[in-house]
Amino acid sequence: MKKLLVSVFTAMAATVILAGCGSNVSGESPSSGSKTYTIGIGQFADHGSLDNCREGFLLGLAQEGFVEGENLTVLYDNAQTDGSIASQINTNFAARKVDLICGIATPMAQSAYGVGKKNNIPVVYTAVTDPVAAQLAGADGTPAGQITGTSDMLPVQQQLEMIRAILPDAKTIGILYTTSEVNSASTIAQYNLLAPDYGFTIVESPISSSADVSLAADSLVSKVDCITNLTDNTVVASLPIILDKANAQNIPVFGSEIEQVKIGCLAAMGLDYIELGKQTGRMAAKILKGEAQASELNYETVKEASFYANTKAAENLGISLPESLTASAKEIFTDITAD
Repeated sequence: MKKLLVSVFTAMAATVILAGCGSNVSGESPSSGSKTYTIGIGQFADHGSLDNCREGFLLGLAQEGFVEGENLTVLYDNAQTDGSIASQINTNFAARKVDLICGIATPMAQSAYGVGKKNNIPVVYTAVTDPVAAQLAGADGTPAGQITGTSDMLPVQQQLEMIRAILPDAKTIGILYTTSEVNSASTIAQYNLLAPDYGFTIVESPISSSADVSLAADSLVSKVDCITNLTDNTVVASLPIILDKANAQNIPVFGSEIEQVKIGCLAAMGLDYIELGKQTGRMAAKILKGEAQASELNYETVKEASFYANTKAAENLGISLPESLTASAKEIFTDITAD
């Protein structure tokens, strides 16, 4: 009988030890458990700000214990501003049975949501200017379904204040935008609403695809005192063309984030897209950990914009940047880098 009891207790102890080794105890890094995850990252266009979002997203996940090559497999693809390719990318992610899809930029996020809804896959997005207009969230910020993420809504009022400080005599601001991108339509509405308060008139130049950019830029630079960029993916992907056209006519071009300033825009009141991506990665981690469903997380925004400037662009244009702006700049570039 004594031998039997010893055997029973030994077996029970072994069971407890094995159970402890196999479980992912709450509070531990997911990498300490045996479960691995596969996510799909779909990016709508190939340009610096969206690349920064992707980099930040993976950093945010890593901060929460989801490390690519350890317990995380990452599938990545880029639609190159083609909506039909975006749909194919997300359909492929679903076929690979990913645990989560990340859609970078509005068109990719919309496509990911449609595919995710049909296949019961949660979606997070980043660099979506207006989640409400994109029908990804309600007016109160609540998710439309199993989808959440971060918005890169531009600080339009601060941008207008900056342009007025740099160009005190300017009257017209040109904006190129893609008619199919709801994020651009939403931001232009804000510009048209606020521009008169700063003595500006907005001149819009709509395009359908990247093939239209060159002619649209030629036309726009003949009508305006300066150009400001949105987070329009098709336009930003073609920014070097716009800069060439504008520089030839000595027309300043303002960016909407740091990467645009690096490659030759004069200045921007912009967002830090790596930080935006990190914020999104932390939200995705909550979903993967099972701490929350995507439908329970309202979309989030970056609260503060920073001033970025390019003194080489200013020199080329014969413009002096006011000290009231440069003194508080987050970063000032002294050269123009190739895109």
